[in-house]
Amino acid sequence: MEKLKKRWGIDNDWQIIVILIVFAITGSTASYIGKPILNFFQISTESLGTFPYWVIRILLLFVMYQFLLVFFGWLFGQHKFFWNFEKKMLKRIGLKRFVD
Repeated sequence: MEKLKKRWGIDNDWQIIVILIVFAITGSTASYIGKPILNFFQISTESLGTFPYWVIRILLLFVMYQFLLVFFGWLFGQHKFFWNFEKKMLKRIGLKRFVD
């Protein structure tokens, strides 16, 4: 736990637990609501084929995950940590101009 606290710049063990819970909830929620969104737009393996369907689904999940991560981070009182985490992630994938 000490490695995570040092790496993430946080003070106590409760913050680590809350942060890990937020990551778990965010991933589960993004995955859970992804399929209904694709169904709403009538995107399926039958309509597009397997490969295009999964490319679209993964891109959709990635975008939803980014928004949900900040939302759930705010909801659990860790907005500052997750906003900084989000900015770092977006910079790494080449979207620096959107976060500065």
